[in-house]
Amino acid sequence: MSETFRALIAEGDSKQYSVDFKDLPHASLPAGEVLVQAMYSSLNYKDGLAITRRGKVIRKFPMVLGVDLAGKVLESNTGEFKAGDEVLVTGQGLGETIWGGYSQLARLPADSLVPVPAGISARQAMAVGTAGFTAMLGMMALEHNGVRVNEREVVVTGAAGGVGSIAVALLASRGYIVAASTGRPELHSWLRNLGATAIVDRAELAQKTPPLGSERWAGAIDSVGGQTLATVLATTASYGSVASCGLAGGAELPTTVFPFILRNVSLLGINSVQAPKSLRLEAWRRLASELPMAKLDTITTLEPLSKVKKLSENILDGRVRGRVVLDVNA
Repeated sequence: MSETFRALIAEGDSKQYSVDFKDLPHASLPAGEVLVQAMYSSLNYKDGLAITRRGKVIRKFPMVLGVDLAGKVLESNTGEFKAGDEVLVTGQGLGETIWGGYSQLARLPADSLVPVPAGISARQAMAVGTAGFTAMLGMMALEHNGVRVNEREVVVTGAAGGVGSIAVALLASRGYIVAASTGRPELHSWLRNLGATAIVDRAELAQKTPPLGSERWAGAIDSVGGQTLATVLATTASYGSVASCGLAGGAELPTTVFPFILRNVSLLGINSVQAPKSLRLEAWRRLASELPMAKLDTITTLEPLSKVKKLSENILDGRVRGRVVLDVNA
């Protein structure tokens, strides 16, 4: 094994930092029970914010970036994992407080890792990544709160993105009637192939609405936030639920209490970063068995990690479709 490993590292402080590829010595790796030979990572909106310095994502410096990682165990000081096991991490502080996945090597806390589920590869696990994991948590939250398959639609906002595209495929595979919201007309047929039965123009949901609109949605998975989330809440049917997992359209929520107290609509927050291990294991088990992998493959592109800076600009500008898997050794 080489005495160094290549990684994308941010150096500086929260006010000003640089992001560059560097060859780092093994001794620079932080403490952790498990040493992992990384194979793949993925590109998420949060990664784009960190790399381009457009958002305050990084909490400690220096920081190896990348919120996802999949690879093979090289060494383990815990009985939970052994050399040769394929493992993955999404969130859990990677790229924020723990050195992350844009690296050929990682030393990680054992509690942050889960096994790559049987039936899928490490590459497919990263095609799912934080985005797909978040989508599954959103669907599980809707189910737990009583959203059942019926004649009403479940709307997915930001449907062309990573969370949205996988949410469309997951919900459709469970039998829900899925309405996909996007502002990209060229992707309508692509979304229908994922399982959407209706397309909602993004501008329709971005318009300010009365405190209550006509009841339309049985539920929703929203990665946009802002006015879009407020509009979805105002048009969700009685006893429906909305899973909120993003803020691409803004962190403010210009709504009223009316959807909550007059229709009993529930707003369900989704935190995919610090999900407890039992929930992560259940979500990954379900992803491996319920997400149509053939559809996942059609929305996934494989890129070398060396291109991640340009790809980060693209994802923030809304020019990425579906999921991007990154080969960390290329």
